[in-house]
Amino acid sequence: MADAITLIGYGEAGSTFARAGDWGQVASGNRGTRVWDLRPERLEVAAQDGLTQASDAGHALDGANLVLSLVTADSALPAAQDYAALLPKGAVWCDGNSVAPDTKREAAKAVEVAGALYVDMAILAPVDPARLNVPLLLAGKAAAQAEALLRAAGFANIRIVGDEVGRASAIKMIRSVMVKGVEALTAEMMLAAQAAGVVEEVLASLDASEKPKPWGQKAAYNIERMVTHGLRRAAEMEESVKTLSGLGVEPMMTSGTVLRQRDMAGRKDRLIETQE
Repeated sequence: MADAITLIGYGEAGSTFARAGDWGQVASGNRGTRVWDLRPERLEVAAQDGLTQASDAGHALDGANLVLSLVTADSALPAAQDYAALLPKGAVWCDGNSVAPDTKREAAKAVEVAGALYVDMAILAPVDPARLNVPLLLAGKAAAQAEALLRAAGFANIRIVGDEVGRASAIKMIRSVMVKGVEALTAEMMLAAQAAGVVEEVLASLDASEKPKPWGQKAAYNIERMVTHGLRRAAEMEESVKTLSGLGVEPMMTSGTVLRQRDMAGRKDRLIETQE
């Protein structure tokens, strides 16, 4: 296990990684794995998982070798800027948040000015069920150091894509244009098909042109992901809008995806059941 891990944010990603790696069971000296989250209820969950519930961010970061920043997209930059001064010299801050390359470069400035090492980390698949086998891309001058620490912590699927901060994020954000865009288009298609009473006919026509998985399964899956994670995905897609704009590409569909993901969030009435 890595010598001293700190998790900033204990949501789906942080809790999944900690449980998969038994980080609450394997301690380095008397430190263990520490967690800081602005939500008290998440700190309680971390304590139940056997991790050290930090009293504040300073306590969480004291003595850390590896810091995993796994917060919401809109909190990624503030977290780096607010906590940079609390980082031990030489600590590796792995920013695993889904944000634009420019956002990560701004975060890197704050971390590096404080004397710590910043690594752009992109998580390329849902953390559940992949857990510690989830594909990770790393970019930045300290990527090799981060890889060694991450492997010591149990991560098994890591690839370094360059020494420029923002490169891993660019791959993630541009890929997300398709992944989240297809979900949003699916919702729009299915809502219209329901209103017109032609759901089965539309799905059958798609099945005729695309294999191997029936579109009924794809539609139900994509919409469930938006209902469950729409707000987080909308925030991520706002970063994709910034990414495309920074590249001189007008993000027409991507901007619409933000709206559709946010509109679908929490709407249990929009879950669609189709025959297998």
